[in-house]
Amino acid sequence: MTRSFDGTPVDDEWLDELCAEALWSPTAGNSAGVRLYTLSAEYVAAYIDVATDEKWRESSRRVEGLLRAGAVVLVTSRPQDYLERYAEADKVASGLSDRSNWPLPYWHTDAAMTTMALLLLLEESNWRATIWGNFRNDGIVLDWAGINDEELFAAILIGRGDGNDVASSSLGREVPSRHERVHRLTP
Repeated sequence: MTRSFDGTPVDDEWLDELCAEALWSPTAGNSAGVRLYTLSAEYVAAYIDVATDEKWRESSRRVEGLLRAGAVVLVTSRPQDYLERYAEADKVASGLSDRSNWPLPYWHTDAAMTTMALLLLLEESNWRATIWGNFRNDGIVLDWAGINDEELFAAILIGRGDGNDVASSSLGREVPSRHERVHRLTP
């Protein structure tokens, strides 16, 4: 992930097309409940302002680099689309028309798949990005963006990297290697 951008704006029409391509990602029951909202470079500062608080902006080592992103994409999901889809005749037996019956809410899974598809498309197009997880202020962001009846999954900040990323302290954590996390089953 790139967290320090050089200020190059992203072409709006190109980004809209790339987002449409990312929506080829899987969707449970063909529910099509993920939405992508693009914000031009001129709205990056306003997005950062509503997505964070003043204390974070004053203390973050990354805020200046993030403010130079060339665009933002908000990734949302519409749980009601999944509940309605799973109430249809071919899916009703699953019992998933009741939100409490979803052991894993696939609206989040589908949003994650679309997010990953978009990140890979951006990388393939020689753009850089960072995913801004939805840890706080989701209601404020949705209100600011005028989005109703949807859940904010994440935002993706996009741009050209300037080479001044501040390394994450998480990188120093001891974790199992990628190979240690792959297991072959032999039932």
